[in-house]
Amino acid sequence: MTKPFHLAWFLQGSSVQAWGEPWTGRIGETWMQPELFLDMARSLERACFDYILLEDSSYVGESFQGSTEIYLKAGIAVPRQDPSVVAALMTQVTSRIGIVPTFGTFAYPPYLLARLVATLDQVSAGRGGWNAVTGSSDFAAMNFGLPGMPEHDLRYDMADEYMDVVKQLWGSWEPGAIIADRKSGVLIEHSKVHGVHYEGKFFKTRGPLNSGPAPQGQPVIAQAGGSARGRRFAAAHADTIVANAKGPAAMKEYRDDVRAQMRLVGRDPDSCKVLYLVNPILGETEEIARERKQMQLTRALGMIPERLAHLGKVTNIDFGRFDLDQPLPDDVSTNGHQQTLDQFRKRAAGRSIRATMADWNPVDLSVELVGTPDAVAGRMAEVMQEVGGDGFLLSMPNVSRRTLAEIEDGLVPALQDRGLVRKAYEHAQFRDNLLAY
Repeated sequence: MTKPFHLAWFLQGSSVQAWGEPWTGRIGETWMQPELFLDMARSLERACFDYILLEDSSYVGESFQGSTEIYLKAGIAVPRQDPSVVAALMTQVTSRIGIVPTFGTFAYPPYLLARLVATLDQVSAGRGGWNAVTGSSDFAAMNFGLPGMPEHDLRYDMADEYMDVVKQLWGSWEPGAIIADRKSGVLIEHSKVHGVHYEGKFFKTRGPLNSGPAPQGQPVIAQAGGSARGRRFAAAHADTIVANAKGPAAMKEYRDDVRAQMRLVGRDPDSCKVLYLVNPILGETEEIARERKQMQLTRALGMIPERLAHLGKVTNIDFGRFDLDQPLPDDVSTNGHQQTLDQFRKRAAGRSIRATMADWNPVDLSVELVGTPDAVAGRMAEVMQEVGGDGFLLSMPNVSRRTLAEIEDGLVPALQDRGLVRKAYEHAQFRDNLLAY
């Protein structure tokens, strides 16, 4: 019997990203007000999801043909609102679901980040998290006054030290430091609050945090390490990992590798939940679901320039400068997302860029999930049994109240009927719910 698994949602930036998709109303005009996202938070909490991860980027793309034109015209990852604001609003309309905004280690001094995420944990009563990313774009780095991004593996070396700093800052308040003794007139026991006085190779801070302790002690850390160096970083620090491995065999290999690396650094592998990106496509019948998938595929395959622009955004490669009817040159490398470029080359197998994109299914993500809610629930059970755990991270291009209802009122009840996901939260705080099974 398949053990219960976890569910989360990978939310792509601002609500305007739904623009142009079916059943999204007038989101192109109303996106500044996050009502869709607040409705989402309420809906996913009713469905007992573990968390919502708010993906982010901090620049307007211009990797395709050296121009911002296609990114602005098609709304590719722009506009993007600051995730800390949206995340804070989400915490105020929910009471159990974890809220995990994305922040880059290149963009925030460690003290500022530690204080921000601790505050999110406080205002959510222990439901705050942080999707820790090292950054990948020179354009993003330039927005923060840097000449460009450091080399790929060096970014992770810097991030290892960064994590050490923020963890020490979160630990600068001992448990029970706030005593709030009205008789003695003492709010905080000063001997339980400590300076950090950190001076490393890359970062320096004094501490302690002035924001007080985080309810969870340390907020939940999410990470999406795909490269070999990224996996080591995730194994060392993450409480939950975002993975996009193609097919059950690759999913199992990824999880087994990360768990083995966790053992090497002295961590309990069960303390970190690996969740795989999926895009469930549901219908009242198998035929309807297949039709809906074909509609998504047809739309995506008809947008090759836009997809290349997005691919270029995450890999820092201008695909617009190549002959699309020729293979990608062998000498092209990236200081961006290495796993994404590796996946492209494997898929290409020597074919032209255009042929690769025309044949590259951008819909299924880790594994195909298409059919009635009950059939999809059964397939999810099969995949988890083969992989070994720990759950799925839904990432759907057509975020709308309709798709949310299909998940909350269609898929999740089918999963619950099979005993595959929770019907109620076990605990009040985020990490406790992650570790409940």
